[in-house]
Amino acid sequence: MSDPVTIDDIYNLFRASQAEYDRRLAQSDRRMEEMNAELDRRLAESVAEADRRAAEADRRAEDLDRRLAELDKASKRAVRAVDALTTRWGRFVEQLVEPAIVRLFQSRGIDVTQVASRVRSRKQGLAMEIDIVAINGQEMVAVECKSRLSYDDVNNFISKLERFKLAFPQYNNFQLYGAVAGIEIDEGIDRYPYQQGLFVIKPSGDTVEIINDINFQASAW
Repeated sequence: MSDPVTIDDIYNLFRASQAEYDRRLAQSDRRMEEMNAELDRRLAESVAEADRRAAEADRRAEDLDRRLAELDKASKRAVRAVDALTTRWGRFVEQLVEPAIVRLFQSRGIDVTQVASRVRSRKQGLAMEIDIVAINGQEMVAVECKSRLSYDDVNNFISKLERFKLAFPQYNNFQLYGAVAGIEIDEGIDRYPYQQGLFVIKPSGDTVEIINDINFQASAW
């Protein structure tokens, strides 16, 4: 027969259970502290990495802004250079065409005798510049000179012709014809001004010639 359980036995068992509980609780607290410390470490690393990446992104953005600014400057320089070159070629075409104007149009029955270059109107809302104008007592020809003639050039020139007598009212009683001249004229574009009633002037040997055929009917503005 076993010994009876005493109050001391129960008390000792309670103390042992309490000690085990305290031990496990302390162990759980340590683990929690370790986990919190590990989380804090990882969070700090994540924040540091995010800061590093943000700083790198800012650096790259600044570098991109700098490169875009440099590209913009280079593009503007290139545009100015092209514009200057285009202007010089345009002047060259004018110098090539002007001496032949009287001969060219007299051969087409337009008896012009006077030639003027870079004729300008500064009327408000109607400012205009015509590269070459050839005149006689009743008729006149306005000539647009381009290094390379395009559809836009032709359309812009027709718009000029439509507004010409508003910009230059002193020529209201003149019969106005139009001509376009170019060193280089893309394939097919020479037919377009022809269809619009414009004379087309191209280089030919050491001089220039009107390439419109004998069936051409010039428009008058």
